This record gives sequence, structure tokens and C-alpha cells, in this order.
Amino acid sequence: MVNILGTILAFTVVFGILVFVHEFGHFFMAKLVGVRVEVFSFGYGKRLFGFKRGDTDYRISLLPLGGYVRLLGEGMFETDRPIAPDDMMAKTRFQRLLIMAMGSIMNIVLAVVVVAFLNGVGTSVPEYLDAPPVVGWIESGSPAEQAGLRIDDEILRIAGREVGTWSDVQMAVGSKPDRLVPVELRRDGQTLSVDIRTGSVSQYQLGYAGFQPKIMTQIQMVLPRSPAEQAGLRPGDIIRAIDGATVYFYQFLEVIQKSPGRELLFDVDRGGETLALPVTPRREGDIGKIGISQVPKSVTKRYGFFAAVGQSVKENVRNTFLVIRFIRDLFTGEASTRQLGGPLEIANFSYAAFLMGWHALLSWIAVISLQLGILNLFPIPVFDGGQIFVLVVESVFRRDLGPKARQVWMSIGFVIFVVLIVFVVLNDFVKKLPNGWGSVLPF
Repeated sequence: MVNILGTILAFTVVFGILVFVHEFGHFFMAKLVGVRVEVFSFGYGKRLFGFKRGDTDYRISLLPLGGYVRLLGEGMFETDRPIAPDDMMAKTRFQRLLIMAMGSIMNIVLAVVVVAFLNGVGTSVPEYLDAPPVVGWIESGSPAEQAGLRIDDEILRIAGREVGTWSDVQMAVGSKPDRLVPVELRRDGQTLSVDIRTGSVSQYQLGYAGFQPKIMTQIQMVLPRSPAEQAGLRPGDIIRAIDGATVYFYQFLEVIQKSPGRELLFDVDRGGETLALPVTPRREGDIGKIGISQVPKSVTKRYGFFAAVGQSVKENVRNTFLVIRFIRDLFTGEASTRQLGGPLEIANFSYAAFLMGWHALLSWIAVISLQLGILNLFPIPVFDGGQIFVLVVESVFRRDLGPKARQVWMSIGFVIFVVLIVFVVLNDFVKKLPNGWGSVLPF
């Protein structure tokens, strides 16, 4: 029950912020070009309280899921009615386009501002994500091994797309499950091409190839009175080797579990100083444990004001192209619809981010705000992008669509919108079914 209430609360906060910022964009631009805003509401449903200033009723409504604005003349396309100077239809097509676009623009601006703030206060990220994609480990029996990949191969392109970092590799592979993917790599100074038949993992059907970077292990937490604490291990320590052999992140747990009761010599990097610490895993059942939680080695990135803003713009531009490519891959069949997230998934991730702290929650808000801003610009009739599309068409042909044509356009959009909502909700639900049950549905 606590989890359910927490999930609902987290979703309400995240979704409420995003929708409120979006509607404020419409409100701001409408006021700027002289369109009367009849209602600016925080929340939906019954008006609880508020005040009126000028022609606008500023109100708090019953359901705190974002908000809405009501503009004079909005959705009224008839030309035979009296049109006041502050009516939306009294404005030029360009002014109406600005009003429609400003909601998405504000969502994108919110993403840039939040990421810039996080860049300024400092962001901890796995070190390997920005590293060149040089293979450090290949899982036995994996698609990568079957394709002939080797340690120290440098990945150059995946499916024809250049990859410069491991972050690029993760996105390229993860978006192509169960596909024959061409990979271009550099080995011993020569450029080679191989085809990897990817698999899929998790309920989201993410692409899987089975090769990894050289990820070092960093200790995140040490339990009191544990073997790790007794040996002198501390949070932030980086494990370089065990018994003289380099041990990467994906091997670390296995080495510990296979050594109950046997002393292991850890080579530890602590703030640039190298330490040798003997650690004896405690036997629990048939496996060894030392009482820590571990994460990939991370680095803290902190920028000055202008650098933080510039880096934020760069990150959001990059993520924008990733969203567009993902939508394209959905239509071409290169990406799985299981990777889509609807309201249930957004609620679950919002709650998870809430539990991880304010930094994770703000990062999640930035991600969803950017995606909401981009997707709402798509030319689907009930979206802002659908109305922008009509205004562009009218501008090109220099004539307005008739009220009947607009009504047909909006009706088509409503049907598409309902189908999309039903699809993403069912898609979220199918992910929660036991393995195999979802195969009976066409997702």
C-alpha cells in the first residue's frame, strides 16, 4: 500500500510539474500577443479557489495533475461569429503558431535549465560512459563471442552509425534487439566488419550483445561489522585487482562468492594512493560475502555557469536526436515497442527516482520534459504539433481550412490519440506479466 501511494504521489508531482510548465508556455505567449486568457488553472476538475485579475480566472482545481489554459476563441474556427480583437482567431497565423509551440518550447527549456543546474552542482556518472568503446570483456557464449569479437577491439560503427563512446554503444545496441547488426571495428590497426546477431534482455526487450568495457569496481557502501569494514575498506575505494589479477566490475561479485573463508588480497586505489588490504569473505550458505554494495567507478562532473549551460544544451540536443531516431526505428521495426513507456512506467520510474533522492528526481524530470516537448510537436491532430501543422499548411496555400475540414482533422486525431493511450497502457501492463505470457499479444 505504501508503494502504491508513493508511486501515485511521485507521478502526480512529476506529471504535474511537466504539464503545468507546458500550459504556462501557452499562457505566457497568449498574453504576449494579446489573446485573452479566460482561465489559467493549476489542476483539473472542480474549481476550489482562486482569484480574478483582468479577464483571467487564476484558479486551483480539484485534481492536481498539471493544469490548463482556456483562451478566447480557442477551437472556434467559424468565421461568421463576432470576433473580438483579443480573440485567438483575430491573430495572425504566425502568432497562433507561437502560442501552440510555446508549450513544447517551455518543456524543452525546463530540461535545459534542470540539466544545467545539475551540471553546476555536480553530477556523478559512471566513468566508462565517456570512454572510447574499447572491448574489455566478452561474456562466454554471447553473441559477441559467436561473432568473433576480441578483447581490445575498438568499436567504430554500429549499424552504420558512428559510436565514439560507450554511451553511444549502449544506445545503438540496446535499441536493436534480436537483429543482425553490422559492426565495424579496429583490431591491430586494421578495420574489420562483423555481423552480431543480438539477443534481448529484460521486460523492455533491450538489445544484448555480450561485450563490455573495462569497468573498475567502486565501493558505494560498507556495512557495519562486516569483513569489508574489518579489513579497512571504505566507500569510494576503487578495486584494482584481487590476488594480483585485474578484476572488472562484472567479475567482482563472482570472485567474492567463490571464495568463502579464504583470504583475498585487494589492491585498492584510495584518492590516488595504492593500498593492499587482506579481506576474508564470510561464509553465508555456500557463498562468500564481504558486506558492501558496489557500483561502476564514477566521476563527479562539475561545471561553471556558462559551461554548465553549454553542456546542458549539448546533452539535450543529443538526446533529442536519440528520441527522433528511436521513433524512426519503431516505424522501421528496428526497435521494440516494449521499450516504450506509458503512464504506468512513468509512475514507476518517478517513484524509483524519488527514492534515490532529489538529484535523480530532477534528472528524471529533465528527461521526461524533453521527451514530452519533442513528442507534442509531432503532427498528430490533438497534439499541439497537429495544430501547428495545419497553420503551416494554411500559410503555404494562403487560405484557411474550413470548419468541417478542421473538425474531421481533429476527429481523426482523437481516434489516434485514444488508440495510442490504450496501446501504451496495455504495453505497460504486458511488461508486468510473467515471462512468456506477453507473447500472445502483438507487441
